[in-house]
Amino acid sequence: MTTAERQEAPTTGDERTSLEGWLDFHRATLALKCEGLDDKQLREASAPPSGLTLLGLVRHMAEVERGWFRRVLDGQDAPPIWYSEEDQDGDFRVTEADTGEAAFAIWRDEVAEARAAAACHSLDKVVTRRDRHEEYNLRWIYLHMIEEYARHNGHADLIRERIDGATGD
Repeated sequence: MTTAERQEAPTTGDERTSLEGWLDFHRATLALKCEGLDDKQLREASAPPSGLTLLGLVRHMAEVERGWFRRVLDGQDAPPIWYSEEDQDGDFRVTEADTGEAAFAIWRDEVAEARAAAACHSLDKVVTRRDRHEEYNLRWIYLHMIEEYARHNGHADLIRERIDGATGD
């Protein structure tokens, strides 16, 4: 894994710059929460009975990036990476064979794909999520992604503190 760099979101940017800035801030926060940990630590569960791990969160966010930006916004036929119809929590289920290096490489690729997909559309671009037959615009997708990362970064805070006592934003 590479060292995570995090920039504060702009305080005076236009709407798109602000949305992208906050999303990137939260993406970098997740990476920072995992920084310096080995695979065993990344697979360490938060607290029984929960099996939530930092590695599971990274995998989940790769799936969420893929789902909203590639499948919904861009209409790509991008199959799930770890989950399936039979196991909708497959992204969270990690094994001894799962590594941070592999998960972060996929996550970074999905973030890059998401940025590329979003760059082609205005915030007002309306798309239909095929599995729900609901319409969303890119603005809503950005806001949802910020919320998704913020919520899971809170989980990551607690998991990281449990692993080695590290705290911070």
